Amino acid sequence: MRKLYCFDFDGTITYKDTMFMYLKFYDPAKFRLQFLKHVPLFVLLKLKLAETEKVKKSFIGSILKGQTQEKIEKKSRQFFDEHYPKIIRENALDFIQNIDRDNTQSLLVTASLDIWAKPFAEAFNMQLVSTKAEFQNGVFTGNFIGRNCNGKEKLERIKAEISDQKYDKIIAFGDTSGDKPMLKWANEGHYQFFH
Repeated sequence: MRKLYCFDFDGTITYKDTMFMYLKFYDPAKFRLQFLKHVPLFVLLKLKLAETEKVKKSFIGSILKGQTQEKIEKKSRQFFDEHYPKIIRENALDFIQNIDRDNTQSLLVTASLDIWAKPFAEAFNMQLVSTKAEFQNGVFTGNFIGRNCNGKEKLERIKAEISDQKYDKIIAFGDTSGDKPMLKWANEGHYQFFH
């Protein structure tokens, strides 16, 4: 029986949102300053008066724009080494470690940037489907390649990733409204399964 697992990352497999953790880890002083500057935007976001993608791009860019890919990747590895497996839900880790790899394809599907999600995907032995950071001449532009990987976009990215492969069962795990299209599409959609 051939299965496809689609796991959301932040909140589903982890205890915390990794975006804020990573940006704070990358440059604590800059993080504090930019966080305060972005508070009005975060409030508008909560009130659904601002676009998630724009606010996210602005906040991430305010800390990482202009940084070299080499430095970003080095910091991502350090971030992973410091926080893995502490931020991972134990039952999620246990589940992942017991996946039958011979008959299962596993995707880590996340709105987080590939910048810091990649080492986790590698540790989980999963293909990464995420929001992609744009680099030009080895420097982060502050932009994304394509759209923020959330909501309907998550599902579009999954479909593009698996292309025309066939599965006997597709099982998805998520914990927010941004995972709903993916959960509805799967044969089995598990909401807050590891909580």
